[in-house]
Order: sequence, then structure tokens, then C-alpha cells
Amino acid sequence: MTPAVPLALLGLVDATFSGFRAYAGSDARIRKNRANARAALRGLAVGAVLLLVPALVGTLVLLTAPDQRDTYAALTAGGLGYLIPLTVYATAVLLSLAAYFALPFRASTLAMVIGLGPLTLLRPLAIAAACVGAILNRGGWPALLIGMIAGAAVLCVEPTVHRRWYGHVR
Repeated sequence: MTPAVPLALLGLVDATFSGFRAYAGSDARIRKNRANARAALRGLAVGAVLLLVPALVGTLVLLTAPDQRDTYAALTAGGLGYLIPLTVYATAVLLSLAAYFALPFRASTLAMVIGLGPLTLLRPLAIAAACVGAILNRGGWPALLIGMIAGAAVLCVEPTVHRRWYGHVR
């Protein structure tokens, strides 16, 4: 199994949340479901475009490799190594989100402050751990290169969406 599909799905879900975070706090209205959805879709669109870059680099690395079979095997191993830390991180985020939605108001606020806030700040470290996982799982320099580009792409979604649509003060 190629880890490209789950990695792309994780990247797109992260981009969707990044779009929401870019908008969060910029509007004081009570009812803003439509604006939240629009911000999430903007994040998804920007993330989809930015994630084309690592996909193209991966294709280029694979097509220019002297031994495509070995390079594909290394990229697959590196992708699995990249996926493991991100799966742990995504599980922690999902548990925190589940607590936020399932618990009463005060407990859900605590889940937000203790869980989602710090986890958002730890995103770059999760990506760094994923890059280390790609190397440790024998992905080699091609997997590290693609992982670093993909990590930079997902980390650029939120500032891009914020700067493009929400940079002005309301």
C-alpha cells in the first residue's frame, strides 16, 4: 500500500482546519457558520494547490531515478515513516476535538485550552518528527526532501489564507 493517499488526506484535512484557524477570531458575530465554512473551504483550496508541489517533486524524483523500483520502495518506506508520527498527532487532535464537542461547556473549554491550543502550536514539531520518521524508516534523501516540502506546504496554508482574505481588521 502506498502511503500517499492517507498523507494527502491528512494534508487536506489539516489545510481545512488551517483555513478555519486563519478566520477564527477575526469576526465578532455570533452566527458565523457560513463564514466558518467559507474559511475552511478556502484553506482546503489553498492546501490542495500547495500540496501539488510535493506531489510534483515526488513524481520528478521517481521519474529521474536510475532505479525506479528501489526509489519507489524508498519513497514508500519513507512515506510510512512520515505517516506514523502524523497519525499519532492526528489521533491526539481528534481526541481533543471529540472532548470539545462531547463534554459540557466548561469541560469542553478546558479541552480546547489544554488540548487543541497546544496541539496547534506543536504542528511544526509533528512535521519535524515525521521527517525524522521518514529517515529512520529508510526513506533516504528523496523521502526527506518530499516530506520537508509537504511539511512546508501545510504550514504555509494558514498564513496564506489569513494574509489573502483575513489580514485586514474588521
